[in-house]
Amino acid sequence: MSDSARIVIIGGGVGGASVAYHLTQLGERDVVVLERDELTSGSTFHSAGLVGQLRADPTLTRMNQYSVELYRTLDAGWTECGGIKLASTPERMAEIRRQIGWARTFGLPLEEISVAEAVTLFPLMDPEGVVGAAYLPTDGQIDPSQLCYALATRAREGGATLRTRTRVLGIETAGGRVTGVRTDQGDIDCEIVVNCGGMFAAEIGRMAGVRVPIVPMSHQYVVTDAFHDHAGLPTLRDPDLLVYYRQEVQGLVMGGYERTCAPWTAGANTYDTVPGDFNGRLLSEDWPRFEEISDNSRIRVPAMADVGIRKLINGPEAFTPDNEFCLGETEVRGFFVAAGFCAHGIAGAGGIGKVMAEWIVEGEPSMDLWHMDVRRFGRHYRSPSYTLKRAVENYETYYDIRYPGHERSAGRPLRVSPAYAWHTAHGAVFGEKSGWERVNYYAANENGEGERPKGWAGRSWSPAIGVEHRATRTAAGLFDESSFAKIEVTGRDAAALLEWVCDNRVAREIGAVTYTQALNRRGGIECDFTVTRRGEEEFLIVTGTAFGAHDLGWLRKQAAHTGSTARIADVTGQYACFALWGPRAGDIMRGLTPDPMDFPFMSSREITVGDVPVLALRVTFVGEHGWELYCSTEYGLALWQALWRAGEPYGLVAGGYRAVDSLRLEKGYRVWGADIGPETTPYEAGLGFCVKPDKDFLGRDALDPAPKRRLRCVTLSDPGAVALGNEPVRVDGRVVARVTSGGYGYTVRESIAYAYLPAEPGPENELAVEIEVEGAWVAGTVVKSPLVP
Repeated sequence: MSDSARIVIIGGGVGGASVAYHLTQLGERDVVVLERDELTSGSTFHSAGLVGQLRADPTLTRMNQYSVELYRTLDAGWTECGGIKLASTPERMAEIRRQIGWARTFGLPLEEISVAEAVTLFPLMDPEGVVGAAYLPTDGQIDPSQLCYALATRAREGGATLRTRTRVLGIETAGGRVTGVRTDQGDIDCEIVVNCGGMFAAEIGRMAGVRVPIVPMSHQYVVTDAFHDHAGLPTLRDPDLLVYYRQEVQGLVMGGYERTCAPWTAGANTYDTVPGDFNGRLLSEDWPRFEEISDNSRIRVPAMADVGIRKLINGPEAFTPDNEFCLGETEVRGFFVAAGFCAHGIAGAGGIGKVMAEWIVEGEPSMDLWHMDVRRFGRHYRSPSYTLKRAVENYETYYDIRYPGHERSAGRPLRVSPAYAWHTAHGAVFGEKSGWERVNYYAANENGEGERPKGWAGRSWSPAIGVEHRATRTAAGLFDESSFAKIEVTGRDAAALLEWVCDNRVAREIGAVTYTQALNRRGGIECDFTVTRRGEEEFLIVTGTAFGAHDLGWLRKQAAHTGSTARIADVTGQYACFALWGPRAGDIMRGLTPDPMDFPFMSSREITVGDVPVLALRVTFVGEHGWELYCSTEYGLALWQALWRAGEPYGLVAGGYRAVDSLRLEKGYRVWGADIGPETTPYEAGLGFCVKPDKDFLGRDALDPAPKRRLRCVTLSDPGAVALGNEPVRVDGRVVARVTSGGYGYTVRESIAYAYLPAEPGPENELAVEIEVEGAWVAGTVVKSPLVP
């Protein structure tokens, strides 16, 4: 065996073969793929082979679309038979109609079809109980093993080397980066390792000191005897019955996602370890657990009651805690992961290989992949118990409708604010993000029905949201933001590092607070946060709850690239943070502190509030006067109680994140991961005021101050029709964009949405648009933002 290679890929399944092929397409030749047994012998060989393109996530949809384009060029048994999704409930039909709207923004020909049309396309189905359906003619199916071998062949033709029956024994690292791989056939020095180990990925990750939070789950399906003479049947999914079907010669493959799943090898207090001899093998048949799926299958396809079963396939599939892939570079530099495919890796394999190859060669992906980035998982996912709870919940709710505001329940509560008990006692309704319990709203603030939005937007709505919103605009609102991620950057290189990373000038006077973005080399927004200078060599970054791990990783990556010695530390848990905003905020604070509160907007000061030492930041995310107040965690409850007692005479209302979102929509504040991200630039997003082109910073040379599109604010003609994200936007009858975020503004009494629209000359409030909300086109008008002063 060669004793060195630039890139070593571990795993000879469809993921590893795709990454290898796409690396060769980008000119990489020194690529070695290691497989412990034979190609496909992990999970690939027993995959069901359905390829559906449309997902709730725009990026994954684009990846799946690319997969289909690629599979059409391979000799791998691709069958473009189309795919049907059935609705057996009115709620599912509403979901399907939303998805049809999403599909328009991708150019996917997804169309609503009648029940009779569904029967014509799939004559084996019984239409009883079916409400409606959608059909996508470009969906299909493929032989997973043939796909893997076809990709492997192309990888070899491109110069990659594939070595089977080579077991990885260890990963060598030095100075925080990968240096080599130890195998039972000898050691290989390398610069980059890509963990495509499938169900073995967590075990491989531990060799490098990296946690890959996946759980191998037992997934079953049956292959029937021949019993029909139809040709070219589309794939069929009936998620309300938890089942899927595809044609297998003159029989069917049928499987599903049962409500009583079976994790394999993972335990609450032990890491999963797949047996060393588990190669090309299946698990024992588990007919009792498959009974729910079997019974449901007969409802939709009655012939399943009498048809012979050729075999029951029970194979382990690697699931993540959130049903998204694990992709990207880990905290160990040069150690990449492409795993956790959650039983839809065959559909995604082409796209996975493409984005991973780009990430490895170019240093960053070409798409917004944060929701698939392995770094999204916080330290709590190092716990096998927490990971298992979340993965089991994810599997058992695989086909559930994800309504807006849907909250998960497994593993809660875990991370809580010092004021958590107070919130609970005062009727808080909590949401969860990154393991944190966060107040959505207080049920105690509910007052009648208020302005309930129509349809989906009204399902998890509460009249308390409007009460909390209006109180903040007219008196004062108190919000617990302790979950916001906080990062300290310190040391003699701190200022230089942040000036290079940030598009705005952040190394200003001590006490200055700067709103800034950190860009990638394409000028896309990788991070969006505030930077407070606390000393000559001390900076505090505050970013979104879910983005702390991402932003921390990005900063450390840039520090490594530049040779910076700055210390970068996550200090989220060290500080509580409470926001006091509203026209009476100053009156409340004057009764609590002897310190003058007249310091200007976007600055900070050390003060006392009651008995508590506090760092006060004069910032806002709702468009009202006020402060974010930071204190050491042990003071948190005392600070909250002091603010509450002092504020009650002034009409202070405790509020939650649902009100914050409504308030920020009116003010036009952007949210990373929705309105802005790695594929949008500051100039496109209307954040050009942050860009300081007279200084050198990462991504500066890629920026165009006159972009072809801009983020615009739209108000809808029907205030009750609320867009939530991904809805198509059309101008003059042509779909030109999708909604980035939306909601209802209780001050302006308008339904508000944001979308990237063509940057045409003229006033921005002269453009008429339409937005499709739950199957109906609603007129909208582009308006000047902010909507409130």
